Amino acid sequence: MSKELDAIKEVINDPEHIRNIAIAAHIDHGKTTLTDNLLARAGMISEKLAGDQRFMDFDDQEAERGITIYAANVSMVHEHDGQDYLINLIDTPGHVDFGGDVTRAMRAVDGVVVLVDAVDGVMPQTETVMKQALNEGVKPVLFINKVDRLIEEMQLTPEEMQKRFVEIIREANTALRKYAEEELADEWQMKVDNGTVAFGSALKNWAISAPYMQKAGISFGDIIDRVNDGDHEGLREDAPIEEVVLDMVVEHLVNPQEAAQRRIGKVWPGDPESDIGKSMESHDQDGPLVGVVTNVEDDEHAGTIATARLFSGTVREGDELYGIGSQKTERAQQVGIYSGPRKLTVDEVPCGNIAALTGPDFTTGETFILDGEESIQAFEQIEHVFEPVVTKSIEPKRTSDLPKLIEALRKRAKEDNTIKIQIDEETGETLVSGLGELHIEAKVERFLEEKGIDINVSEPIVVFREGISEKSPEVTGKSPNRHNQLQITVEPIPNSVRTFLKEEYKELKMQSSDDTEIRDALVEAGMDKDEADNIMDVYEENMFINASRGIKSLREIQEYLLDAFQEFCDEGPLANEPVIGLKVKLHDAKLHEDAIHRGPAQMIPATKDALKRGFLQAQPQLIEPKQELRIDTPSETMGDAMTEVSNRRGDVMDMEEEGGSSVIFCKLPVEELFGFEADLKSATNGKGFFSLIDIIFEPLMMDLQDEKILEIRERKGMKEELPSLEEQ
Repeated sequence: MSKELDAIKEVINDPEHIRNIAIAAHIDHGKTTLTDNLLARAGMISEKLAGDQRFMDFDDQEAERGITIYAANVSMVHEHDGQDYLINLIDTPGHVDFGGDVTRAMRAVDGVVVLVDAVDGVMPQTETVMKQALNEGVKPVLFINKVDRLIEEMQLTPEEMQKRFVEIIREANTALRKYAEEELADEWQMKVDNGTVAFGSALKNWAISAPYMQKAGISFGDIIDRVNDGDHEGLREDAPIEEVVLDMVVEHLVNPQEAAQRRIGKVWPGDPESDIGKSMESHDQDGPLVGVVTNVEDDEHAGTIATARLFSGTVREGDELYGIGSQKTERAQQVGIYSGPRKLTVDEVPCGNIAALTGPDFTTGETFILDGEESIQAFEQIEHVFEPVVTKSIEPKRTSDLPKLIEALRKRAKEDNTIKIQIDEETGETLVSGLGELHIEAKVERFLEEKGIDINVSEPIVVFREGISEKSPEVTGKSPNRHNQLQITVEPIPNSVRTFLKEEYKELKMQSSDDTEIRDALVEAGMDKDEADNIMDVYEENMFINASRGIKSLREIQEYLLDAFQEFCDEGPLANEPVIGLKVKLHDAKLHEDAIHRGPAQMIPATKDALKRGFLQAQPQLIEPKQELRIDTPSETMGDAMTEVSNRRGDVMDMEEEGGSSVIFCKLPVEELFGFEADLKSATNGKGFFSLIDIIFEPLMMDLQDEKILEIRERKGMKEELPSLEEQ
């Protein structure tokens, strides 16, 4: 332990010799096995166990399920060309339900090793992790794993193998071009000849890259011959995987100082010319402290431990840290660095590193500084590529456990910001939303069980959305005192504009103080120029526009109108589900001259009244979440797999044949997906599996609308009748 700590301390202050990296991939492509090999190199685990031990899967569930659920941190020292380098590494989950951990990890690192199974090739989750990395300005390199299977099982010729590698590299670079900024897409292309692509077998502990072949005098033909001879042990000696991969990391992934010049402007919306902006871009270890919490965990012995990436200054034991978002001060009782499940305590950790801070009770995503220093703009919120679509109702079996349950759930939501908790103060019902059934089961139900809280859990609930398909007539909303009236219309936002609001608007709004730039981007997305000039509010995928010719006292009531608009969007009139794709236009208003008669108690109901009237006259509809899936199955069971899709209101969009395998691209309602994995396995003799490509929202079939609205209203304890204009 002390030798390991001494080696780390030697390098921790030298940013040029630090690499912060994640290992990311589709599920079962071999991330944790590769990490084992890298740890063996660092002397942390036995080389004999590397590949089998799954050292980083130290949660009981991870061992049981054979998958990674939590992102895990470790720091190690790697010698390259006679110099020591500190590698701060995060092993991330591959299952899409735990994608939030991947997103948070990308805020902490500067580079990522993207792992691809040579047999499966680039899969949907491979593209998702690249999108997550590139959104955070993180540079990728590529490792093609399980090459031994191409030789031993599939018995491909060298030409066939080369063709497969070319295809994998091409697809990875296509994803790079799709999500990276234009100038970086060319600079970051992954190529065999420059060493940004490596090949190997994490399970058999060997790897190769073009630079290493030259250095070691090994050809690819030698690799094939030796694998065919079963000489994995010899290959392990001559081409050790950890040396090849970590050399690639050191040579091609940037150090934190270089990364800061590019990343700070991407993830921090403050002024780059300010003192703090310059300190972060230069990675000044003596500058003001700035860090971002990327993970929070609860240790039964030590208390709360926050994982933080430090972007400026140095954090020391005993520092009082101020959270910009929570506006509270917390003490760093201990400062350390990670070594898998262990934390190695040090006196201080300078910027450029990933630190373990014991004590601060911050939420994931929190920006913190030293207490007493000048406040700064917080870092951009860490946003996941998918939103929670599955909800379960959870209640304690013993009423006395309710406070414990609520406290435990709030703690869980603080640790994982893709878990949403909603507590109904009237009924005591607690709704937990997550990215999928497994997400809630593994991160919430199991967590509560470990805390000794016995719970009743409902069947999964799917959160629908509400929207409209036509423009409404002009409608009037009246205040309770009848002294104020609003004239509005509502209409659907065009899909191109909605896509812009969902994917680009927030980032542009944070990075640009120029309203003209935002307006031009909206016009380019398909919005009318006059409307884009008069936006009063954008909320989720909805907008409120001032289409009036000048309403006296509008400025005084604007806040009430927008509060009502946001409340309406949170709970639509059909079944209190969130509203999406709604454009509201305010055309006119008749307001009482005396401000006391047009306060919030009058204007909020008037606005909601108008919104409801307009909404119900614009062809309202329930909109359901669907998953776009890729299903891989042997060709002989393709028909059975397609039957499973059609039995669940699914649509097949495309099909491909590849050797003896079939690939089906389809979309299925999330509501119909529960139990789908088990049924697909059963229908395909255990050989079929699916991957998530995207989550989309589409209107529910018309003949199911009324039934579903009534079902949701009943579940929520609302009036069991369809909403109407008369119900005012």
